Amino acid sequence: MADELFRVRSKFVEKVSKSMLKQLLDDLLLDRLLNDGEVESIVEDNSAKSDMARCLVDMVRKKGDKASRKLIQHIEDRDPSLYEVLELSCGPAPDAAPPKQKTWSNTLIPVTDSWKRNKMNDADIYQVSAKSLKSRVALLITNRNFTDERLTRKGAEKDEENMLNLLNSLQYEVVKHNDLTAKDIEKALCEFTKHAKLQDTDSVFVVIMSHGKRGVVLGVDHKADKPDEFPVDKIYKYLGPQKCSALMNKPKIIIIQACRGERGGAVIVSDSPELEVVSDDASHQPPAHAGNIVEDSIRYVHKEKDFISLLSSTPDTVSYRREDLGSFLIQYIVEVFNTCSHEDDIDELFRKVMQRFEEFPDETKRQMPTKDRCTLTRRFYLFPGQ
Repeated sequence: MADELFRVRSKFVEKVSKSMLKQLLDDLLLDRLLNDGEVESIVEDNSAKSDMARCLVDMVRKKGDKASRKLIQHIEDRDPSLYEVLELSCGPAPDAAPPKQKTWSNTLIPVTDSWKRNKMNDADIYQVSAKSLKSRVALLITNRNFTDERLTRKGAEKDEENMLNLLNSLQYEVVKHNDLTAKDIEKALCEFTKHAKLQDTDSVFVVIMSHGKRGVVLGVDHKADKPDEFPVDKIYKYLGPQKCSALMNKPKIIIIQACRGERGGAVIVSDSPELEVVSDDASHQPPAHAGNIVEDSIRYVHKEKDFISLLSSTPDTVSYRREDLGSFLIQYIVEVFNTCSHEDDIDELFRKVMQRFEEFPDETKRQMPTKDRCTLTRRFYLFPGQ
């Protein structure tokens, strides 16, 4: 493979673009085939694109066939037309091992300085600065204890702990509320739009975890004969430009863990016969003896700029929670963000969370989160560890 790179060296130097070179450097850095110092040397010591390209090829060639094969693969993935023009070939990897199962990190993996510097020069991203990182703020609302004790969301305290830890590690100051009525949810949202940090922040998270039905989340005073419902659309009205000009042109990330209806998209059972999965749908409660997963139903109507939301299930279906570990949605969000936010934007992170649900532990039950009301016009990176 090193010989293959040497064969196309001159044509590669001629044809490759500077932006493509930076993408290849990012790829090799993430593969750990180049270190920060080597990447900085290639970028800073070679102002001309052609010199940068020569330096990259020669440095990778000297690392042997494995590194060379990786670079060729990245060229094919990034720019198939360039791959064809160069008439490259990866060839089969010798004694290729079967792909390893993804290992999820328990702690946040920080972004590298060189990766951040390269990414910050990209005009296609929402800008993040040292000042905006220190001004990050999030709203976290967790409803666990309801007036009707049959609606108690056991395991919600674990979701709150997990989400609080994740947001804090991403440098968000968390405004936290517990066990709110629909009226108090609206009041908390209204007060949040007046937070002093919003003017300087680069983004906000709003996370609401409760029971729900299509289009609403439930306040803690909800009863069948006396509904206590907060319309989800109000989130977008309060955070939109008319009521919160401080958040104009800034990403607003909405996460709702609540059912969107009464139908089972499929059901999950835990590995233990004593720990069953429950849903967050107030009108569809399981027997008193069962540990249940509740459904979180939500639907958004209006479209405002710079929003992205992740709902815990598809319309009219339930979402599930384990009483000992919390909801599957929050568990998977934490795993994916810890492991991938140092290299993926928020849209890709949400896609990977959705992909995690393909590994649901019970074949007879299914849940699929949905990205909704997605109006981001650029890519938003969290830049963890900065």
